Amino acid sequence: MAMPSHAPPLDPTPIHVSDATLEDLRRRLRATRWPLDAGNDDGFYGVRRAYLEELVTYWAEGFDWRAAERTINAYDHYRAEVDGVPVHFMYRAGVGPAPVPLVLSHGWPWTFWHWSKVVEPLADPASFGGDPADAFDVIVPSLPGFGFSTPLARPDMNFWKIADVWHALMTEVLGHERYGAAGCDVGALVTGQLGHRHADALYAIHIGSGQRLDLFTGERAWDLTGGRPLPENLPPDIRARVIELERRFAVHLAAHTIHPTTLACGLMDSPAGMLAWILERWASWSDNHGDLESVFSKDDLLTHATIFWAGAAIETSIRTYANNNRYPWTPAHDRWPVVEAPTGITFVGFENPPGVSTTDERVRQFLGSDRAAWYNLVNVTAHDHGGHFIPWEVPDAWVDDLRRTFRGSRP
Repeated sequence: MAMPSHAPPLDPTPIHVSDATLEDLRRRLRATRWPLDAGNDDGFYGVRRAYLEELVTYWAEGFDWRAAERTINAYDHYRAEVDGVPVHFMYRAGVGPAPVPLVLSHGWPWTFWHWSKVVEPLADPASFGGDPADAFDVIVPSLPGFGFSTPLARPDMNFWKIADVWHALMTEVLGHERYGAAGCDVGALVTGQLGHRHADALYAIHIGSGQRLDLFTGERAWDLTGGRPLPENLPPDIRARVIELERRFAVHLAAHTIHPTTLACGLMDSPAGMLAWILERWASWSDNHGDLESVFSKDDLLTHATIFWAGAAIETSIRTYANNNRYPWTPAHDRWPVVEAPTGITFVGFENPPGVSTTDERVRQFLGSDRAAWYNLVNVTAHDHGGHFIPWEVPDAWVDDLRRTFRGSRP
């Protein structure tokens, strides 16, 4: 991709994973020692060995990382050190009369490449039937300790500290006085913190959830119930939904918040083990109706997995959870709304809370919650379809929602 005239003031650094790293990966995959996995045809005990073994064999013998690497390198990539933190980011210049700089923050177990389906429509809306006035200069970093923003020696990084790194990246390194931000999962907290602490520099923000920024504070931050038993009089469908959501999120929240490095000792050494841990989340968090490859092809899965492995990122990515709790969020001001930047939110059906089944109900449920008051809301939209990986699973909906959020805030 040709260097745009308003490119970052840095030398491009294409992604390149060494041959030695790839060969070591294949050697480890071929040497995997497999569990028996008896009686797990229904996946009750976790990832099924049969499918994982199929993926591991393809990763070792058939997957073409170099082809994926060439696709990724169609964009410019840069590396910078910001306040002692290594930052890799992908960049696409906007095509329009006044593109707004936009930083996109991913989550876990995401990589920067989970944004790849929305980068072109955001940067060049006219090529997709849109208005060029909606164009953005798109900056897609790997969160510190994730992907290629490694190695991260600083041990205390969490979502609100990442927000400060992003603000320095956008204003000091890239030279933008004002910019926009968007994010999902952990990235939604990063983005919310930007809209809280640095609202004067933000045109607007758009997020894929509406959590409070104090989400990870407290003695039982790893437990969505806070240790409280479920009420005895819950309707059966509500109780079933609560338990379903708990099973979906409880394991990784507890492990990542309480003992991330203990877990990482195995995941850093075994690519099959690392893949199993993140594959479980890709499978259970996406709206795939029992067919994971309807959302992520094998090549997609292994592209993201190779980014995790090549960056040696699994330990520092999961430690973010523990640091969100160990170094609690504290407000930068006492004004309301807490997040003063104009805020848009996209909700998706697969993550509906108990008792919610329609898009109208989802919006009403949020607006009636204690979370809504935290945000300077300008656009709240819910969709019937889509799971946790919103810009990957429903990219058109995400792009439309985000554009709508920013239309009232552009210069």
